[in-house]
Order: sequence, then C-alpha cells, then structure tokens
Amino acid sequence: MALPARAQLTYWGIAAVIFFAALWWLGAVILPFLVGGAIAYFLDPVADRLERLGLSRALATGTIALIATLAFVVIGLAVIPMLVRQLSQLVATAPEMALHLQEFLTARFPSMMEPGSVVNETLLSLGEAVKARGGELAQTVLSSAMSVVNFVVFIVVVPVVAFYMLLDWDRMVAKVDGWLPRDHAEQVRAIARQIDKVLSGFVRGQVSVCLILGSFYAIALMLAGLNFGLIAGAIAGGLTFIPYVGAVIGGVLSIGLALYQFWGDWMSIGIVAGIFVAGQFLEGNVITPRLVGSSVGLHPLWLIFALSAFGTIFGFVGMLVAVPVAAVIGVLARFALDRYLEGRLYRGIEALQEQPATLADETEGA
Repeated sequence: MALPARAQLTYWGIAAVIFFAALWWLGAVILPFLVGGAIAYFLDPVADRLERLGLSRALATGTIALIATLAFVVIGLAVIPMLVRQLSQLVATAPEMALHLQEFLTARFPSMMEPGSVVNETLLSLGEAVKARGGELAQTVLSSAMSVVNFVVFIVVVPVVAFYMLLDWDRMVAKVDGWLPRDHAEQVRAIARQIDKVLSGFVRGQVSVCLILGSFYAIALMLAGLNFGLIAGAIAGGLTFIPYVGAVIGGVLSIGLALYQFWGDWMSIGIVAGIFVAGQFLEGNVITPRLVGSSVGLHPLWLIFALSAFGTIFGFVGMLVAVPVAAVIGVLARFALDRYLEGRLYRGIEALQEQPATLADETEGA
C-alpha cells in the first residue's frame, strides 16, 4: 500500500532541503561535477547516435572527447584571448565615447547640455565612473571568472568527470530507475520524461542557438569592420536564451559602436543594423523552431527570476542549476495543477454527483 500523501510530502521535502543545503555548503566542491554532468547530459544524444551507427559506447565517448578537446584548444588559443583583448580595449575606449557623445549633444541640443543640467551631469558622472572604475571592473570580472572557473578544474577535473559520466550515463539512469518507489515508478518516469523534454528543448536547443547566433553576429560584425564586433557578438549570442534581450542589448551596443566608428558612413551603420535584423529573422523562423521547438515550458519571466534568485542565494553554482531546477519546478507545478483540476477541491459538488453515477454504470455493466 502506498504511503499517505503527508508522509510522501515529508520525505520529498527532506530531500529538497538536503539538495539545497548541499548547494549552500558544498558549492565549490560539487562545481566540477555539476559542470561535468551538464556536459555529459548535453552530449549524451550524440553518443547515442554514434552507438546507433555501430560504435561501442567507449569508442563513441572517446570520439566525442577527442573532438571536444580539439575544439577547446582552438577556442582557448584563438577566441578567448581576442575576447579579453577587445573587452579591455572597449573599457579603455568608453570614456572617449562618452566625451564624443557629450560633444555631439552639445552641438545639436545645447539647451540639454547646459552646465548643471541633468543630462550633462549624468554624462559627466558616467564618464568619470567608467574612467575610474571601468578597468577595475573588467579586471574584477576576469579575475572572478578565473577564480570561480579554476584553470585546473576545467583542464583536468571537469573533462574527466564529463568523460566518465558520459561513458556510464545509460547505466546510471538505469540504476536510478531501479531505486524508484514501486508504487509511483510509472508516474515518476512520466514526470522525468517531461523534465527531460523541457531540458532537452531549452538547454540543448538554446545553447546551440546561442552558439550559432553568437558566431553569426561575431563573424558578421567583424567582416563589417566593427572594431569590437567579437565582444558585441558574444554578448548578443550569450544573452539569446532570454528572448529579445540578447538582440536588444547586442544590437544597441553594436549600433552605438557603429555610430561612434562610422559616423557619416550610413551604409556601414545600416549593415551593422541589418546584421541584427537578419539574425532575428533566422532565429525566429529557422534556428529556434528547429532546435528548440515552439514551446519548452519555461516562461522568460520564470527563467529570469530563477537565475536571479539562485544566483543571489547560491552564487555561480546556483546559476548553473537554476535552469534545471526551474524546469523541474515548472513540470511539478503543472503536474500538481492537473491533479488539482481533476480533484474534488476544484470540481466540488460536481465530482460528488458524478461518482455515484459512475459506480452505478459500472455495476450495471458487470
């Protein structure tokens, strides 16, 4: 006989408390396992496809590891140094950009730029803040990233964890399936399939969309001659998982840089703007429908809240688990809502009236 609902709620509540306590106390320790597990989850369909082509699981995992290593080396040697260099140059150039903007507004809108005006004081304070704190901010961001994403962790521990988890992924899933409570195994599997569908659609699909769009924006902007095209494209692509945010921020940044660099050359400015129009068309009509699907069950507002809340409470580790936990909570909330809509609390007297009639029909049929 199944446990009472109150007892089940108690056990699952204890499990949730243990999970969040582990995030709180062991965040830095479990970081490589979370990252490795995410990589293994992301690449498991690729390994399954290679197995269907005739490769063994070990050979498929080794092939993926070799390709990933080569890609990591190329990115680490070619792309990351350029990103860091452009970020430093952008921060160094920001005060000059603010000064040019101030001169432009002074020439065309003198009343707005009179000494003591709100716009003038705002631009002056912004320029001083960027000049005083910009370099420090960039250095802090880079040093913080390197302290969180430790070199040794990413070079040694994470690849090893990802390799073994990918190698044993199917066995681990089968083992966990064997631990499910027998009375609720089918229901838990159904919920797990929904969670996997959401994560597959969002994590795998949206990461692919971010990489594709980020590469498109970066390459197109650099070909257009924009000085900071790589960093602008990386920002636009990295924020694409939040609908419209990546395009808006990346577009405003790129067009602003284009206005500063190409002022008077409206063709070049139009090309930069056209790149983002083309990117949005491809994202909305080709890339996202094919890789993500029409709906994955994660509303943008819920996603932003989850990232903000988990990032604030648990730090970098919290941001890593925010999307999976948000997907799990969303699926469980929809499951609970469906049960509520089928129950007597929602249906009320109607449910009580239908039940005797149903029993009577079953008796007559017997």
